[in-house]
Amino acid sequence: MATALAKAAEGAESVEHAARIQHVSKSFTGPAGSQLVLDDITLDVAPGEFVTLLGASGCGKSTLLNLVAGLDEPSAGTIATDGRPSLMFQEHALFPWLTAGKNIELALKLGGVPKPERRPRAEELLELVRLKGSYGKRVHELSGGMRQRVALARALAQDSRLLLMDEPFAALDAITRDVLHDELTRIWAETGLSVLFVTHNVREAVRLAQRVVLLSSRPGRVAREWTVDIPQPRRIEDAPVAELSLEITEVLRGEISRHGQQ
Repeated sequence: MATALAKAAEGAESVEHAARIQHVSKSFTGPAGSQLVLDDITLDVAPGEFVTLLGASGCGKSTLLNLVAGLDEPSAGTIATDGRPSLMFQEHALFPWLTAGKNIELALKLGGVPKPERRPRAEELLELVRLKGSYGKRVHELSGGMRQRVALARALAQDSRLLLMDEPFAALDAITRDVLHDELTRIWAETGLSVLFVTHNVREAVRLAQRVVLLSSRPGRVAREWTVDIPQPRRIEDAPVAELSLEITEVLRGEISRHGQQ
């Protein structure tokens, strides 16, 4: 694709880090006082790298993603990214009164893309996520998986080199999720984007990533990292995926047990 998506691949080698998280901590103050959610997180994401953040519920994964996205500020430490990241949530957050194409065009408009260029770019992005011909469909006409594809296309429309994904497939059935794993892997390979993907599903983490980063239970700290050397394409039921998932699960269980959580 000779568009901004191709630029991401072209520019991937020109920077040292897509994201650099250095000694980041985050506390929230509530009725019970200050609560430390993240403690001294240091993590780099290389240009073009796919990293999954894994951990038990409440360990601060989404909080860290929000900090990287610039939606909140750390209590301590620094975060630097290669440009402004794009963010994809668990819910598609599409505007139901707009068509699939118009939802994408809105992101293009906010990004300063001239009006005559928006529809061709939106249609190109829909084709990238394998929804060619769906420009005029309303949100209620789309299945759950199709809505998440449109949400992904809208995130890609933001012309970012770093894509942040917060459990985007968690609400989908297993078959649809597996199909979207394949699609995301393909798009990542085609575009050269860097991806930081939050999940609590160990097999999903191993299925997708080049590197899995495990956060401890609250306060979240980097407990361990794994480099995933299993060649793509992978299937979630592949023996090497299952074997590494079992190893990571045992470490995760130990972290949960050590912190007294169920």
